[in-house]
Amino acid sequence: MTYHVPMEVRIYSNSHRPGVGLQPKREPQRPLLPQHARHCPVLEAGSALGYLVYPPLEENESFHIEYQGDGQYRFMYFIRTPAGKWEGIFAANIVLPVGSIGKMKEEVEFLVPDPPINVQNALEMLRTYIVPEDLGTPPGSVTLRGATNFQTPEGWDTVFGPVLNMIERPIAPMMVIRVETDWFPHESEFRYVLQPGEGLPGTHSMPIGQIFFVKREEVVLKDCNEEELEAIRASKKEFFHEKAALRRTSAYGLEYSPLYARRSRGDKPGKS
Repeated sequence: MTYHVPMEVRIYSNSHRPGVGLQPKREPQRPLLPQHARHCPVLEAGSALGYLVYPPLEENESFHIEYQGDGQYRFMYFIRTPAGKWEGIFAANIVLPVGSIGKMKEEVEFLVPDPPINVQNALEMLRTYIVPEDLGTPPGSVTLRGATNFQTPEGWDTVFGPVLNMIERPIAPMMVIRVETDWFPHESEFRYVLQPGEGLPGTHSMPIGQIFFVKREEVVLKDCNEEELEAIRASKKEFFHEKAALRRTSAYGLEYSPLYARRSRGDKPGKS
């Protein structure tokens, strides 16, 4: 009997704030999808692809980064009080140089009378959650840092993308990157692009992106021959015949077939 050995990926913490933030996890559910999506195994499998990554925040912390246009950004850091109210601690206004020539301006504004940190601490915290040096490339871009980083086995890359199947509007577009994390110590970064007036929130339990592991090898596309096409047609016909014979009705009155879900979790046709 042959046993499958799972691939092992090493994880390590955000270097600016080690040990803070939720661990990466797989999650097939998206709470705001319609109820009938619960009976769509291919949708759930897509949502569960890879791992959700969270920001390096404690439960009582949050932040918000806004693009104000013309190379100007505003970052705000909040703490939840014992009464459950969110209180702004500081804001950092960032102004990029005109024409990319010159130095970026960073001004800290404290939002409480007796702040628990100084200006230098505030700027260091800013860099825990975002990458200021990436702002404005392209205009409106914001790079969020994750709480967890990944080291893959030899020959495997990590793809950093948005949270899949999050359909709530508005959704900021994101630039997807692929990194050779088997040798390069890349810290998890998620690169969104905002329009003027748009912002991104960060909370302890809300993922900021999703990562996937991809093997670094060439793929060759080859046309099926007639014999292979015939086998595909026969398999398709058989599947839909079985699907039509196996129907269920959900508690909400939706009719569906659990055939694909059963096949994907159990024995496949032709598998010994």
